[in-house]
Amino acid sequence: MSVVWTLNASAAESPDDVTAVASASAEPSGAATEPSSGGADPSTSTAGSDAPGADPSGSPDPSAVAAEDVSSPPARLPWGGRPVAVTRAEPGANSAKVAAEGADIAAADKSGSTEAAPEFSPKGSNSRWGSIRSARTSVVAPVPPPLAEPVPGVGSQVNFLYGVGSQNAETDGTYANFSIAKPKLATGDYHTLAELSVQSADGAQIAEVGWTVDRTVNGDSDPHLFVYHWVNRKETCYNACGFVQYSQTVKPGDTLPDNANKKFGIQHFNDAWWVAYDTEWLGYFPDSLWNGQFSRTGQVQYFGEVASPSTQPCSHMGNGKGADNASAARVGSVAYINGPDVDLNVRAVGGVYSVSKASARTFRYGGPGAC
Repeated sequence: MSVVWTLNASAAESPDDVTAVASASAEPSGAATEPSSGGADPSTSTAGSDAPGADPSGSPDPSAVAAEDVSSPPARLPWGGRPVAVTRAEPGANSAKVAAEGADIAAADKSGSTEAAPEFSPKGSNSRWGSIRSARTSVVAPVPPPLAEPVPGVGSQVNFLYGVGSQNAETDGTYANFSIAKPKLATGDYHTLAELSVQSADGAQIAEVGWTVDRTVNGDSDPHLFVYHWVNRKETCYNACGFVQYSQTVKPGDTLPDNANKKFGIQHFNDAWWVAYDTEWLGYFPDSLWNGQFSRTGQVQYFGEVASPSTQPCSHMGNGKGADNASAARVGSVAYINGPDVDLNVRAVGGVYSVSKASARTFRYGGPGAC
C-alpha cells in the first residue's frame, strides 16, 4: 500500500497572527501562521474519513478487479478512507441548494447521463518552467443572464492570473483540502477556478482536478467540478478528452456546494492517474495518453486562476477576499503519496491577487480583482 507523507493539523496551522502576504511582484519572506476562524477549516476537514462504508453506488468493488486492470482504483482514497458514495442533491440544483441540503454534489442537469461532455474554453497552466500568462483564443466569453449579447471586442486575447503554492517533488500523487466558493465572474471574463495539478519534471505533461466558475463550460455562474490534462504542453478539453469515467454517482461538470470544504486528489495507480473527490474515485487518465512516459510527478501545484481579456480583471479569485484576510479561500493540509515532506513555495502572478503562506502545507489566496 502507498505511503502518504503528511502531518496531522496542529497548532502550527492555527496560531493567532498572519504576517506574510505575497504580492504578485514579490516572493513571501517566510512562512506565516494561520489563524483559526469561526467557519470550517479545510485543514481539519473530516471529509473522506476512514469510516466503514460501501463502495460508490454502481461502481466496481476495487478488491474484486484484477490488479493489472487499469480500471481498478486503489482500495482506499489518497487520504486513507474507503470509497463511499457522495451525497447528491436533486439534479439541476444550484450551488446554494446543494449546500443548504448538506449534499456534496448535484448533477448539472436532469438528463441522467453518467458521462461528461467535452467542453472547450481557455485554460492556463503554471509550472516551474513558467506560467502561461496570455494566449489567443477563438472562444468569446458569454455574459451572465439577463444580458443577451456577448461583450464586443473579446474572444481573441486571454490573460491568466494566479495565486500559487507549488513544490518540485517526485511523488505518486497528492491531495489537499480546498475551500469551494462562488466567486463573482465579471462580465466578459472566462473563468475563476481553483485546482491541484500533478506535472512531469519538465512541466510538459499534466493532469488536473478542481472547481471552476465558467459560463462557457458550465452554462451558469455556479462552481462545478472539472478535470483537465495536457500532453506535451498542448491543451485538450475540459471534463472529457481522454478521461475515463468510473463513478456512477459523480462526474466532471457536476455542481458543487457553495461555501464548503472538500478534498481533491490525484494518485498514480494501475497505469493511470486516478482522480478523487470527497469520498469517491471519480475516474482516471490512462498512462497511454502520455505514451506511458508520465507515471510520477516532478512537480505539484495548487492554485487559483482567473482568465480574462483584461490584464486587470474585475473577477474575484477564491472567495473574493485578499490573502491577508483570515477568511480568505485556502488550500490546506497538502500531502504527498510516496514523496518528500511538504514545503510549499507560494507566489502570486499577474499583479492583481495575493497569496499568504500559513504553514508548510497551507496557504490562503485570492482577492476581489482590480475593480
